[in-house]
Amino acid sequence: MEPAAEIDTTKRRFEMKYSTVVKTFTITAVATLALSFSPAAKADDKGCSNASLQGTYGYSSVGTITAPPDIAGPVAEVGTQFFDGRGNTTATATLSSNGTLFPLTITGTYTVHPDCTGTFTLQVAPFGITVDVLFVIDDGWNEFRAIETDSGFVITRVGRKLYPGRAI
Repeated sequence: MEPAAEIDTTKRRFEMKYSTVVKTFTITAVATLALSFSPAAKADDKGCSNASLQGTYGYSSVGTITAPPDIAGPVAEVGTQFFDGRGNTTATATLSSNGTLFPLTITGTYTVHPDCTGTFTLQVAPFGITVDVLFVIDDGWNEFRAIETDSGFVITRVGRKLYPGRAI
């Protein structure tokens, strides 16, 4: 093969490979752009709402209070929590803080997001404090898992619906 013909063949091969790469990139870019303008996918929408958390749940919490120092130490709590399906909750519980028992009365609100996560804002008597909690609903809406988010609280909570399928 003559040197000019060899260069011409090499040049055509390069142009074909370059053309394929450009076409692939262009198709990918156009597809990405088209998807970015389409309605957002609802992959995180699990169909949950405030009505998903309804009825009475037995729960337990364990953890540690790290601040303020006068109440720092291990804590454990057990109780029942009622959710009305419209964003209101009440609970009664017993708290062990450093081994001392306290009866608790709790009222509050909750919000459930479509992805089955949510938040509680709870007022805890007799202490007069507000506790903020993040949670996720699982097990077919029969259970929740939660963590308190306020500074100084390292406490997790698990709640299980009492008598699933029945309101009590």
